[in-house]
Amino acid sequence: MAERANRESNEANEKSYSELHRPASEFASRSDYLDHELQIMKPRRWALNLPGRDFRFEWEDLVPAIAGTIGIIAMYSAVMMSWADGLTEAWDHVNLGKEFAIEVARVEMLIPALLFCVFASGFMNPRANLAGNHGPMIPMIAGIALAGAHPLALAILIGFFGLLLSYLKGGSRLVNLTSQGVAGGLLVYLGFTGSMSQIGEIQRWALGLEGEMGYLGLVVLAVTVIVYAVLAKLGKRWLAIPLCAVSGLLIALVFGAGFDLVFETEMGIPNLNPVYWWGSTTEGWMLGLPNLQQFIASLPFAILAVAMWSPDFLGHKIFQELNYPRKTEKVLMDVDDTMTVCSVRQMVGTAVGGGNITSSWGTYMIPAAIAKRPIPGGAILLGSLCIIIAILGFPMDVAVWPPVMRVALLVGVSLPLLEAGMQMIKDSKDSQSAGICVFAAMVTNPVLAWALTMALDNNGLIGDKERPKTLSFADRIVVPISVLLICLAAMLAVGMLEGQYGIPALL
Repeated sequence: MAERANRESNEANEKSYSELHRPASEFASRSDYLDHELQIMKPRRWALNLPGRDFRFEWEDLVPAIAGTIGIIAMYSAVMMSWADGLTEAWDHVNLGKEFAIEVARVEMLIPALLFCVFASGFMNPRANLAGNHGPMIPMIAGIALAGAHPLALAILIGFFGLLLSYLKGGSRLVNLTSQGVAGGLLVYLGFTGSMSQIGEIQRWALGLEGEMGYLGLVVLAVTVIVYAVLAKLGKRWLAIPLCAVSGLLIALVFGAGFDLVFETEMGIPNLNPVYWWGSTTEGWMLGLPNLQQFIASLPFAILAVAMWSPDFLGHKIFQELNYPRKTEKVLMDVDDTMTVCSVRQMVGTAVGGGNITSSWGTYMIPAAIAKRPIPGGAILLGSLCIIIAILGFPMDVAVWPPVMRVALLVGVSLPLLEAGMQMIKDSKDSQSAGICVFAAMVTNPVLAWALTMALDNNGLIGDKERPKTLSFADRIVVPISVLLICLAAMLAVGMLEGQYGIPALL
């Protein structure tokens, strides 16, 4: 019996995806069909993957594509407005505003979407997650500008450090050194704080309306909770972002909050000439090319951004592992390949005029994992949607409206992160590591908390006391302590602990 099973398994391994594919009608449920698709895929690494031969488009791919598009419009807009505000304050001759921010966001949605969503993650390496936005860095952007950093210098340094870490396989090593408890605690903290932040933003929006319609925020949140709970009960949580975002939009319109919504962004193609954006101090960013001093000012922020990639990537890969069936290792995102794509995308996207700080695309990966879909189909659809919306322009005005954007981020990112973190905490050892990780994150920030608890956990000081016996000296001492010191040094250099504890920036 075992011999027959091994023979059948070997035969399956030798057959291609197209030979193993079976129509959905042959399966008892849609979920079984999607599980089978994940188990038979054999994506080609840095080689051409074709629809039909290596993967298929399914209507479930639309969910992460739409979710990722809504999320990235919101993130890109926030990044560019932060750059505009910070640079305008930092430089006497610079005057950037909303029009500049939307134009740069459209540049980011055109060229990088084509090259790194459609081409890189869609056709060339479906194990590399899409290169999206580095959310935790957004609050720091104004400070980065005031510190004298240059967006192009920052992008070049992030790309260089990212490629170096990817070449050394450092990203995957750090992920493997993070235990279940530490990862669970990190996700719980990020999920909880993210949820509270989005809820607060919805309430601020409602109270800011004419007549202080605070009750409208409560109605939007109540309907969101009900819709999300029903979808969870039906096993359809992957529909949460489109359904909840649309419900938030409709409720706001019905209550009269959106009749003053103005579609300001006109149809067209933004300026795609890099010389316009970086060639002078009167056009584009009004900064010209970076000098040595601006590279030095950008250095600690670049180190910090790359140091924060590993916990970000870890959370996204965990989502796949929690939602995919067994025997799907071949379609899980590769951390090092994702780091390579993010690094190249960072340099190319900024060189052509963009300003995004990139990371693994969470608003795409989390819904894709819940919907049990691999990366390529949704990546191609998402890239296509980004290109269409960047050209049309006006959908960006709807996507950044608080009852749409905040609800989408709440149900598409924050709540799933919270749930995934709770699922990972399975025993007292995990709960101890998770609890200390959450506590450390509350005292400092999630990146430093991850580095600290990873070092403690790998040495048996918290969590599983047997864990150190399975690790080498480098994995117990050298790597965790080095990561902790690098993160701490970068944060002290850029003043990340100044607001909480009054420790001024060293640079």
